[in-house]
Amino acid sequence: MDVPYDLTSYVRVLKMATTPTTEEFLQVSKIAGAGVLLIGLMGFIIGAIMLFLTGGGGF
Repeated sequence: MDVPYDLTSYVRVLKMATTPTTEEFLQVSKIAGAGVLLIGLMGFIIGAIMLFLTGGGGF
């Protein structure tokens, strides 16, 4: 493991990185939010199906 080489490559990446514009940030936020909602909806549907199939609801 060559530490100086690793550090220079990290510094090079950080120098190339830029702050996203507001438009880019909003687009990424919308896509990430849609993904979270989709995964949550899938989990809810699977949970509802399992509850229905097992005849659960014994609270």
